[in-house]
Amino acid sequence: MSREKLMMQVISIQKLRRAAGIVCLATALVAADRPAQAETLADALVGAYNHSGLLEQNRAVLRAADEDVAAAGAALKPVLRWTAGLTQSYRDSPPQGFFATTGSSNSLNASINLIAEVLIHDFGASAFRIEAAKETVLATRDSLLNVEQQILLRAVSAYMGVIEASEFVALRQNNVRLLTQELRAARDRFEVGEVTRTDVALAEAQLANARSGLAGAEGDLLRAQEEYRTAVGRKPGRLSGPPKLPAISNDIDTAKGLALRRHPLLQSAQHQVAAADLLIRASEAAMAPQIKLSGSVGVSEEFGNQNYNNNASIGLGVSQTIYQGGALSSAARKSMAQRDAQRANLHVVRFDVEQAVGNAYAGFASAKAQLEASERQIRAARIAFRGVREEATLGARTTLDVLDAEQSLLDAQSTQVSARANLYIAAYSILSATGQLTAASLGLPVQIYDPAGYYNLVKDGPAKESRQGRQLDRVLRALQKD
Repeated sequence: MSREKLMMQVISIQKLRRAAGIVCLATALVAADRPAQAETLADALVGAYNHSGLLEQNRAVLRAADEDVAAAGAALKPVLRWTAGLTQSYRDSPPQGFFATTGSSNSLNASINLIAEVLIHDFGASAFRIEAAKETVLATRDSLLNVEQQILLRAVSAYMGVIEASEFVALRQNNVRLLTQELRAARDRFEVGEVTRTDVALAEAQLANARSGLAGAEGDLLRAQEEYRTAVGRKPGRLSGPPKLPAISNDIDTAKGLALRRHPLLQSAQHQVAAADLLIRASEAAMAPQIKLSGSVGVSEEFGNQNYNNNASIGLGVSQTIYQGGALSSAARKSMAQRDAQRANLHVVRFDVEQAVGNAYAGFASAKAQLEASERQIRAARIAFRGVREEATLGARTTLDVLDAEQSLLDAQSTQVSARANLYIAAYSILSATGQLTAASLGLPVQIYDPAGYYNLVKDGPAKESRQGRQLDRVLRALQKD
């Protein structure tokens, strides 16, 4: 092999190596610039569920309602208390005989007693209060579920709002580019005398309006991002397109029936009515006698005499309030009025739930029809715009015709963007109106909050030193850390 051929092969190999190095470098740069994985709607819902302060607030409200059951149940449990006292006594003794003087003696007594008392029978007043507290717990649980639905629906609206605002910005940016080209073309045609100064002014005005619209769209995008941050707990990254629409019933009557069976607001109102009925019975039973068993043990000492006295007693007592200024009767009437108010509220909530279902279906049908019409409108407007622009280059159309055609296309595209966002919001509004927009129903990958977990720990009023009490302390410390 000649020296020249050998040198040529060496140079070829070096070129190949340099080319391979350039390819590897380009691949690394592309991988480095590759955007992070886009956030999905499910990610937004998970973030809203895990970071909502409103959910945490209402969970604390539920825990407070759980404690009301323990407080009501304490009335049927023994009460154990101790008392201690220190008493100084003064006694004057009368004179004994003609020459005797009046005498006096002082004594200091100390005592300590252990007293136990338990309610034997109160004609069901305490039991009714316990059951009313349990109904209130169930009502609060359903209210928590409704808050959860509101949080998730807001996350859906925020997610679609960012997508809608981003697409509006992209449309406005494209509109500015097109109008900039139209203005440049109008000026070129004005230079050769094909159009008048009026055409140029029209293009300049339309471009200025488009830039104003772009600034407004960018402001709307910033507001949508802030709403997303509030609803989800973080600023939005790169959002993926919306997923497939959730499965919803096509029959509005079936949806209304489902809502009346399982919507948490309606179930909460039903439990509130039940609680009010039980409180009426508790108020009436409070007028009846109470039977209590009591006992005590104690010791007392008289200082100076070193006398120790032990005492113990047990007794059964019956008591009844005959008159208390009308307080008991007033409490019973108040309970009746509250029961009537809860029944009226149940009536209102029932119709509100049905109306919410109807409104959601109306919004869904409207958005769906708008989306289908906008697709046809876009196809026609795009064909019209291209045709008018071609005709304008031939002198058959004016600059104003081109600008009007371009604006019609922009309006059609904007309608499509809004209709698509409204369609998704309406679909999830249907789920919310029928009580199906919960983390459990959607199958979100989150740790579902157990509303019965805390209740099971406190319902029996555990003592702080018991095993259950220590477990409750650990739960409370974990909640405070969160």
